[in-house]
Amino acid sequence: MGKTSSSTLISYFFLAFLLFITNNGIAQVTPNAKIGIIGLFQQLEEKYNVKFSYVDEDLKDIQVSLSELGDLNKILYNIQQQTVLKIDQLNERYYAITKSKTINICAKVLDNFEKNTIPGATIQVLDNEKTAITNADGSFYLENISPESTIQISHLGFKPLFIKAEKLAKTEPCTLIVMALSYQELEEVIVYKFLTDGLAKLTDASIQLNTAKFGILPGLIEPDILQTVQALPGIKSVDETVSEINIRGGTNDQNLILWDGIKMYQSGHFFGLISAFNPYLTDEITVIKNGSSALYGDGVSGVLNMRTRNSIENHVFGGAGVNFISGDVFGQIPISESLAIQFSGRRSHTDFLNSPTYTTFSEKAFQDTQVNSESDFYFYDFTSKVLYDINPYQKIRVSMISMANNLEYLESNPNYSIPNKSNLEQYNFSIGGALESEWTDFFNTDLNAYYTQYRLDALSLSNNAAQELKQNNLVKESAIKFNTAYQLNEQSLWKNGYQFVETGVENRTNLNQPLFKSEIKGVIRTHAVYSEFEYQSPNEKLWTRTGGRLNYIENVNTFKEFIFEPRINISYELVSNFKTEVLGEFKSQTTNQIIDLEQNFLGIERRRWILSDNTNLPITKSKQGSLGFNYDENSFYVGVEGFYKKVEGINIRTQGFQNQSQFESEVGEYTVKGLEFLINQKNNYYSAWLSYTYNVNDYNFEGIDPTNFPNNIDIRHAFTLAGNYNHNNFKLGIGFNYRSGKPYTQPDAINPIDATVVPNKINYQEPNSDRLPEYFRADASANYDFNISNTIKASIGASVLNFTNRKNTLNTYYRLNDANEIETIQRISLGVTPNASFRVSF
Repeated sequence: MGKTSSSTLISYFFLAFLLFITNNGIAQVTPNAKIGIIGLFQQLEEKYNVKFSYVDEDLKDIQVSLSELGDLNKILYNIQQQTVLKIDQLNERYYAITKSKTINICAKVLDNFEKNTIPGATIQVLDNEKTAITNADGSFYLENISPESTIQISHLGFKPLFIKAEKLAKTEPCTLIVMALSYQELEEVIVYKFLTDGLAKLTDASIQLNTAKFGILPGLIEPDILQTVQALPGIKSVDETVSEINIRGGTNDQNLILWDGIKMYQSGHFFGLISAFNPYLTDEITVIKNGSSALYGDGVSGVLNMRTRNSIENHVFGGAGVNFISGDVFGQIPISESLAIQFSGRRSHTDFLNSPTYTTFSEKAFQDTQVNSESDFYFYDFTSKVLYDINPYQKIRVSMISMANNLEYLESNPNYSIPNKSNLEQYNFSIGGALESEWTDFFNTDLNAYYTQYRLDALSLSNNAAQELKQNNLVKESAIKFNTAYQLNEQSLWKNGYQFVETGVENRTNLNQPLFKSEIKGVIRTHAVYSEFEYQSPNEKLWTRTGGRLNYIENVNTFKEFIFEPRINISYELVSNFKTEVLGEFKSQTTNQIIDLEQNFLGIERRRWILSDNTNLPITKSKQGSLGFNYDENSFYVGVEGFYKKVEGINIRTQGFQNQSQFESEVGEYTVKGLEFLINQKNNYYSAWLSYTYNVNDYNFEGIDPTNFPNNIDIRHAFTLAGNYNHNNFKLGIGFNYRSGKPYTQPDAINPIDATVVPNKINYQEPNSDRLPEYFRADASANYDFNISNTIKASIGASVLNFTNRKNTLNTYYRLNDANEIETIQRISLGVTPNASFRVSF
């Protein structure tokens, strides 16, 4: 053998060193450093001359940490403690590794601020019913949990945390979990039970209705949304309809009605006698009379904001019911943990079944029209909603609503072989989507978009079908809105946003004999930015919201205008349980409803939506301020609020005049000064309240003599005395409503008819110089709840509107007949109107 060279020896030594590292690399593991589990098993096979059998897909993303080398069994035990793996020894050399179907989990919950433990946190496994509560040191332990399960950890004052169970596999010690403090400002409820269960007054003076918790109100066996809000002081309907709600002396078209963020141009069925919104999926309704957030544009009189249920339940729920007018069904179906579908549907049975309720409703709706109660009428509404949680911090919601009223009327005429035929259809379709994102513990955004379409079509065929009259009112609106909220600290919240709305309105009239055509179209685009601050003092005595909204409004054909709208809302607790409220706002709107008495739809529907043109109908603007005081101590509440409101840019044609000015187009304003008072005594069994509203509501039109006179809906005094009683599963409500009569104009007593003009016309006294008799109505209702089974609940209810059968005069006006004689036309209130319902829910 020859001599070995020095370079060859060096090579041998280097090779041996590499082999040593390869065979003993596990000994070089940094303590507590993460190692890929597949690589670790490969090293263990080399070091301990064993073989592991496993599926690569099960192990590819798993990492473990080893503190030191030791016995193989100890290493394998350590791996099982850190993972969801199960290791079975088949013989002295071979091991089988599988992913466990169930695991035990353990964790300790801390806050992210000072790392304090959080005892009393709720732990819920979302795909089964297992729950736990963290103990005194903030820890919890659960056995036999699927590794794929999602664990929800929640505690008051902290943001909910969602985590996969496999990340909490039992370790020594338990996994540490950090929960973020929740800084999302929630509106504080200052009156927990307001008049009835489910009605609450919030810190910003708005009223919130929760339909799931709703109790009972006189005359209502179901929580009809737009009927319920009329129980509040300052909100009434002078003609007993939900489509004519008057908030502090304003007309209904001056109310902003939102459904899941979508502006609604139709709100009622049966020509305003029934709300068009199903209450059983409409979760919360917020009513704002003044001091609204800068988020809201439009609605110079008030805001009604309806929101459907927005959370995904892990079980199917729903219900159905029937009453003397309609039947309905609703429900939510979870598709997965992150996806669910809601739906509701309602249809009247009035076209094939006459009930006492339908008879009374139709007599009121069709009085003083071309239609009688023998007409064929029905309505329906349908809603759906898709709820998808991308993750716990981002959610997508898509909502749709469709509603319609359809009336068909045949009138026989002995002079013609073909009867006169009339058809009237109101239809609304709306769809909208929202992306709700929570980016950090302090910052979140909402992106909303919607499209809504309202259509009113009327067709009349007369004179042996030779004469055809078509009338149409169409509204199309698209919008996109982006809102942000940034929590500056525990006391301050800063909100900002941008909104774009495009509204198109079309009015058409086509008559073939004699030939007449009219088509009016318009489009208005509005860009708006807003900003506002909310602040609550550390002692929670002071709460404020101040901000403003800047609108850029462009009518494609006529004008462009910037409008700034400041808003203020302050609540301060002067002494314990006694608060004062200071509210103020400037608002504007560009859509209004004119009341056309000449080209009305069959005499039933006289209202048509139109756009501001800055000439005949300027942009309607309002400014309002109010000062209120309220005292609330457990079972007793008393509140008083004085307010002043001025609305400019109204046209006579939007106000419903039926006197010497009814065909004019003067532009003017109205001013309302008023006082609202409410006293409410309540406990767990009953609630009784007395409310009083005083209004002085006057017009000012420079082109009319006299220039100042009472508003058409000037109701000086309005009283409500009502109460409800709950015992076990029985609920009873009874109430009495009184108000002074509305103004109207009589013909001149000395010279009632002006025969010097052709055609003759009526000579009137000064506008609104007389008043109708006072209005009084008594209502009652009762409900009884019971269980059909452990999962199915039921209720039966009955109600009577106007159980004294008082004939209240809602309106009086005059017209000339063919003999040039003055006819007195009166619209009368609902008579005795019974109703009954049966409902099931699960």
